[in-house]
Amino acid sequence: MLFRIVSFLFFQALGAALGWWLGQLPGALLAAILGAWCWFVVDVWRGNKVVGWLRHGDADSAPQLMGMWGEAADRARRLVRQLQKNEAQSDDRLHQVLTAIQASPNGVVLLDEHSHIEWCNQTACDHFGFNLERDHMQVITNLVRAPEFIGYFNANNFSKDVVMVSPVMRAASPMRMSVQMFPYGGNRKLLLSRDVTSLELADAMRRDFVANVSHEIRTPLTVLTGFIETLQTLPLSAEERTQYLALMSNQAHRMQGLVVDLLTLSRLEGNPPPSLNEWVSVGSLLKRCEEDAHGLARMIAKDGDKPLQLFFPQEDADAGHYELAGAGNELQSALSNLVNNAVRYTPAGGEIRVQFTRQPDGSGRVSVTDTGPGIAPEHIPRLTERFYRLDRSRSRDTGGTGLGLAIVKHVLQRHGAQLQIRSTIGKGSEFSVVFPPSRVRKQLTEELV
Repeated sequence: MLFRIVSFLFFQALGAALGWWLGQLPGALLAAILGAWCWFVVDVWRGNKVVGWLRHGDADSAPQLMGMWGEAADRARRLVRQLQKNEAQSDDRLHQVLTAIQASPNGVVLLDEHSHIEWCNQTACDHFGFNLERDHMQVITNLVRAPEFIGYFNANNFSKDVVMVSPVMRAASPMRMSVQMFPYGGNRKLLLSRDVTSLELADAMRRDFVANVSHEIRTPLTVLTGFIETLQTLPLSAEERTQYLALMSNQAHRMQGLVVDLLTLSRLEGNPPPSLNEWVSVGSLLKRCEEDAHGLARMIAKDGDKPLQLFFPQEDADAGHYELAGAGNELQSALSNLVNNAVRYTPAGGEIRVQFTRQPDGSGRVSVTDTGPGIAPEHIPRLTERFYRLDRSRSRDTGGTGLGLAIVKHVLQRHGAQLQIRSTIGKGSEFSVVFPPSRVRKQLTEELV
């Protein structure tokens, strides 16, 4: 403001001085008026420069002026730069938010007040088959036509989610999605989608598992209850009583075996993986398997049956010179289950051969070969499922619980090993366990002495 007053007075004084010099008092008055007009024109020109910059310029092209207009331009320039900085920060935050939403495993769709698609992340595109460039501002119900979703959308009750099948076709089983809307900002909506295929599969497996356990336990309990009622209500001879008590003992042992296997599975799933610092002799593992196999073979053998022929590595074979890294009790359980399964399913007079070989790549291979009835190819992928059995009646007769191969699978996964199955109908089967080289070593000399 001071600059404007000084400049105005300067123009008038200069004009008056020139006018006095040229025409005394009348000339001085006329010149002072002309000086004021000149100052006004210059001031208007300076103001127009500032206004023109504000309309079309940027912070870097602000006019360099003195006085009030210069201060106004300078303050406006600093304000513009602050606004540009704030806008850049807002854009950066928005980019970070959108990047985070893009990385979300859940689908996110933003809908305007008329249910048009304003934005969605890539997961939502994968769930619903959207293309953001093509489907931008399209009505959601025109693209998602599943009856479950249409009913959920029209009901306008978004307190719970709705489960539907994804419209995207997949080579595997169809994807099951959980979809829920959340109103916000007036009539806008946020739509979230989540792949629940594995959750529903796990829930179905849990229900099947509970049903199978209940069935497996209910059967021997029913038998035990029947025998107990018989013993309580009927007069029986000593021989009949002994026979019933033997059958009851078998059923009790069957339930006990089931409980033991369930506890084993629970322990395997809850414990940390075994270390590489604990080593157990392959020979001792197979020696224990041999003892268990002979005991089981004698238990299930019937009068007049030919005995099973069991072949295990001798003490001086390769198995006695190698060790495996891992939990000895778990490895023993896995190998014993493989051998015991072969004993259960190999008919009388058959042959079972157990071998250990060190592979050229350093891995160790334990194979159990039998001359049983063989397994059809369609059954092999499901053999490690809990309670999956080819011959339920024979497995129950020999005391099987249907959890043996499930235990084997968990033990091998914890030791980084693989289970390989080869079988031919009518000729027999071979179950092989391959341990990685890091878990196989030659037994130390001092331990052999």
